[in-house]
Amino acid sequence: MYIPFETLPEESRIWIYQSNRKFSDTEIAEIEKDLVEFLTNWSAHGSSLEASYQIKYNRFIIIAINQEVHPATGCSIDSSVSFIQNLEKKYEVDLLDKMNVAFKQGEFITYKTLLDFKKLAKEKAVSENTIVFNNLVNTIQEWNESWEVPAAESWHSRFF
Repeated sequence: MYIPFETLPEESRIWIYQSNRKFSDTEIAEIEKDLVEFLTNWSAHGSSLEASYQIKYNRFIIIAINQEVHPATGCSIDSSVSFIQNLEKKYEVDLLDKMNVAFKQGEFITYKTLLDFKKLAKEKAVSENTIVFNNLVNTIQEWNESWEVPAAESWHSRFF
């Protein structure tokens, strides 16, 4: 069951999918339509999941569920990954590779491989103050508090 994102409790579980490129506004409109359709029908063992999404910076897809109503199961998580894989094929993007880093350079978002990010840190082209996207957060509360943070406050700190 699709519901507005802002109505989900802060303890709701989230999954963040980071695109290797920015989506166009037309693509975003299509993806949002597909997300609403998927989330409206998303279920676990026959029970509807209370779910929603956010798209940030035309690059990040955040899917959330209220696990207090009904928790996600292996099968329901598999179906969401399959949905994301279909988006990857349709838009020729990478959404599942966790070995890449997105960070802000001024008002722009840069996307680099983990190795390139380490190299930039070594060359001091990025610093502990560089705003990074910590896609390892698990709840809406963590997302609100710790998603866009200085590198020093996330797992990226190990590169400095």
